[in-house]
Formats: sequence, structure tokens, C-alpha cells
Amino acid sequence: MDVEDRRITVTVNGEAHTVEVEPRLLLAHLLRTGLTLTGTHVGCDTTNCGACTVLVDGVPVKSCTMLAVQADGTEVTTVEGLTGHSELHPVQEGFSVEHGLQCGFCTPGMMLTTVALLKENPRPTEDEIRWALSGNLCRCTGYQNIVKAVMWAAEKLDPAGVRA
Repeated sequence: MDVEDRRITVTVNGEAHTVEVEPRLLLAHLLRTGLTLTGTHVGCDTTNCGACTVLVDGVPVKSCTMLAVQADGTEVTTVEGLTGHSELHPVQEGFSVEHGLQCGFCTPGMMLTTVALLKENPRPTEDEIRWALSGNLCRCTGYQNIVKAVMWAAEKLDPAGVRA
């Protein structure tokens, strides 16, 4: 172990990982390279696009500017951790049914932001969805269908809910 390296333990998608990391290693790179979870995309390295969004203790975080050492002791959820291998999470299903993805580059960040939104606000309005997703960019201009996908997932997760 290099003098500069630090041992951290982070739980990713329910599995604890103890790894040695350089203090300057970004969480996105730990996930993609160190743990081979390539669903987390790196698009801008400046938090502008949101493609790298993951959930850290349930809160959406842009992992391209969070250091891996800052994740020590936390629970991280990536798009790979939304469900098991044989079924889709309602948010993933909504993106499929409502054509909320085109090239797919922004999709993992959009989905994880949506999961956090729907946990906090199970029946958001279209305006609330647009506001929640405003930190995630879709270069294919799929926003209308992304909003439809979030509405679909909200309905599936809370069919008896009432929209404000």
C-alpha cells in the first residue's frame, strides 16, 4: 500500500467493499474501474450533466466530483443495484414503456434521481419532476418521454395515490 493510499469500506448495492484508494480518486472512477460497475457514466467531470449520479445514503450525488474517501462508511446505490437480474425496478420499467431513453447515456443518472424523487414525493406533478431532473441533461432531448416515464413509475409504485 502506497503511503498516500487509504483503506475505505463502502457498501455498494448491498455488498460491502473494503478497498485501498488514493485520496484523489473520484467515486465515479472507484465504481467504474475499481468495482467494474459501468452503469455510472462520466460525461462532464464538472457536475453539469448528471450522468454520474448515484445515491449515497439515498441522496442523489454526482459521483464525478465526490472523492471515494468521502464515501467511506456509506451505502451507495448504482443503477445496477436497483433490482435483481431477472426483473426491472418500476423506474426502469417506466423508462422502457414510455420510451424515456434514447442513446441511454443519461439514463442511469436520470433513473437514480427519479428513485430519490419518488421516495421523497411519491406522486410528483410534471413541474416537480422537471425541477427534480433539472440537474440531469439529456443530449437527445428525450425530456418529454422521461417525464412520462417518471409519471408511469409513480403510478406503478403508488397506484392509489392522488396527484396534487
